[in-house]
Amino acid sequence: MGRGVKLSELAEKLELKNLTPTLDLTDKTVNVPDVNRPALQLTGFFDHFDSDRVQIIGHVEYAYLESLEYEQKLEMYDELLSHKIPCIVYSRNLKPEEEMLERAEKQDIPVFQTAKQTSGFMAELIRWMNVKLAPCISIHGVLVDVYGVGVLIMGESGIGKSEAALELIKRGHRLVTDDVVEIRKVSDETLVGSAPDITRHFIELRGIGIVDVKSMFGVQSVRETQNIDLVITLEDWSRDKEYDRLGLEENYTEFLGNKVVCHRIPIRPGRNLAIIVESAAVNHRQKKMGYNAAQELYKRVQDNLTKNR
Repeated sequence: MGRGVKLSELAEKLELKNLTPTLDLTDKTVNVPDVNRPALQLTGFFDHFDSDRVQIIGHVEYAYLESLEYEQKLEMYDELLSHKIPCIVYSRNLKPEEEMLERAEKQDIPVFQTAKQTSGFMAELIRWMNVKLAPCISIHGVLVDVYGVGVLIMGESGIGKSEAALELIKRGHRLVTDDVVEIRKVSDETLVGSAPDITRHFIELRGIGIVDVKSMFGVQSVRETQNIDLVITLEDWSRDKEYDRLGLEENYTEFLGNKVVCHRIPIRPGRNLAIIVESAAVNHRQKKMGYNAAQELYKRVQDNLTKNR
């Protein structure tokens, strides 16, 4: 991958204690969202060694090292550190020997310590790194959390996306980002949207300018990230276009290979966009919970036809 996670950020976010404080972490990165426990490597087997991953020493690895003769242990340290691994993390507050730390500093490899249990720490690290290193694109749109549903509002510039978002915020919903949405694919099912650092919590309203949503409406009106569950595309109403009036079939749009349910909403004067978006979000939740209003109507019509026969 072209980009990576800085070890300084990793240490800060996961509250790691730096046992090699003389090393400069600012330019050091890890580029793989996975970890390795070097149990086999400590026995001398370095074939297929995932040396580009964060290396974690847990209770098993630590106990094995304690069982080795002093000279053999130093050889293992030298061999492990010679592979230019990104860093080593000792879990459960296990403390490495001074000989290990000296060799790590000499090889310019940071060593960290955490009080967390090995399995729990590994899960937390993988989850966090998967988000940070996920494939990412930036698109033009507005992302809002409406009743827990991540609604991405798209449409041509000036069609009213920001105004709809502002009305939703006034109605108690939360803004994630306006104008630019950074979308990350964290799994084959999940897309997460966030704001660029520069524009976070700001909305641009034509004729007024920039509005700081967080300071105007409070911290409860914003959130940092949100899964993208539903896309609403706003477009100018056209007499010649056919619009879905039942919703029996879902339409989808695709980002980074993931499909997301998409509704096209025609815009005409007098239509309250905020209420339409709220209704779409609630309807989406209902469908996820097993109730589909369009199918219920279709069933009633079929039952009525059967009775009349």
